[in-house]
Amino acid sequence: MQSPTLNRRSLVAGIAALTMAMSPPAALAQADKPLRIGFSMARTGMLANATPSQSNTYELWKEQVNARGGMDVGGQKRKVEFVTYDDQSKPEQAVRIYEKLITDDKVDLLLAPWGTPFQIAIAPVLEKFKFPMIGNTAASVALRQVKPGYIWFPTSAIPDRIGIELTAMLKANNVKSAVVLSNVLPFTKEIKNFLEPELKKAGIEIKLSTEYPPDIKDMTSILTQVKQANPDAVLALAYPGDSVLYAKQAKELGIASPLQFVAIGPSDAFFAKAVGASAAEGVVTIAHWTPRPEWKGSQAFYDAYVKKFGEDPDYLNSALAWMSLEILETAVARSGLDKNKIREVVSKETFETINGKVRFEGVQNAITPTAFVQTQKGKLQIVWPKSIATGQYEPKKSW
Repeated sequence: MQSPTLNRRSLVAGIAALTMAMSPPAALAQADKPLRIGFSMARTGMLANATPSQSNTYELWKEQVNARGGMDVGGQKRKVEFVTYDDQSKPEQAVRIYEKLITDDKVDLLLAPWGTPFQIAIAPVLEKFKFPMIGNTAASVALRQVKPGYIWFPTSAIPDRIGIELTAMLKANNVKSAVVLSNVLPFTKEIKNFLEPELKKAGIEIKLSTEYPPDIKDMTSILTQVKQANPDAVLALAYPGDSVLYAKQAKELGIASPLQFVAIGPSDAFFAKAVGASAAEGVVTIAHWTPRPEWKGSQAFYDAYVKKFGEDPDYLNSALAWMSLEILETAVARSGLDKNKIREVVSKETFETINGKVRFEGVQNAITPTAFVQTQKGKLQIVWPKSIATGQYEPKKSW
């Protein structure tokens, strides 16, 4: 007589064998096949110092997804594998890479490269191959001219909205005069073009307006003029590299304006390390995220990033990268890898992210407000708009 244990084992083995026999071989093979996700990143060239906060976020996400068994692809878990190349800080190189990722590498999904010019440049490739991708670190009014359907942008930091909201913040804090310094790269130049008419409309005197090249090495002559102008606010429309140069030389020259706005750079941990904690204190910059209880997962993301990399995430670009991954995960869980179904889900649904709800109208996020953060006691606090503020704006007292 067989034991009950042997009978049970035989039954379980028989059911398993029957299940295997009835399962489509292709489906079983697919479950074991890594999900290949492609992207380019500026690892060399002029923009290489700006991209780690985005690529780090991608790596953290992949690690977490694989630790929980893989990404949900229409109900089936698959481990994630990246296929990535250096675009050398050249948009035209990114175009070639994304076409290669789609046609030669035959990746299953795509993630965005760093920066506005790159994501605008690859939009026609996505359209050509009908391959959806969630953008992230891109902001320009030109995004609205991108044909909707295969790329979407979750940021609210669009230059025309920045012009309106930054002016409103200045007015609310009794700023009567300002100087505008602008890197001539597209994003900052675009902010300048929208910001200055808003300042004039609001009656804020522009005491100095000047532009400088991306590879500037010395801002002494410009900042000497700023010091002589003695404005209430300095609006430095800078990129990461020149944001550090501005802060260091503003400190050296004693630029005493109580409102110091630096466009891109201070939301990333590298800024305070480069210029010193005291210099970073009180600087206002572009970002619309911070860890807060009502934004599901925001504190968990912050904690995980700090644990893995030993520094804070970029409150703009890291947050945007993570939001794009959350949106992609949700769409793929519902649609599998059917590109048309992914496109429909992203175009129509509202998504829960670490920055609250996101819904797209055309290519642009229609919900998240344009916002600014300020470094206060070593942490970034949202100080504008008041509807989502986590702190109150404080004048910068010294460098």
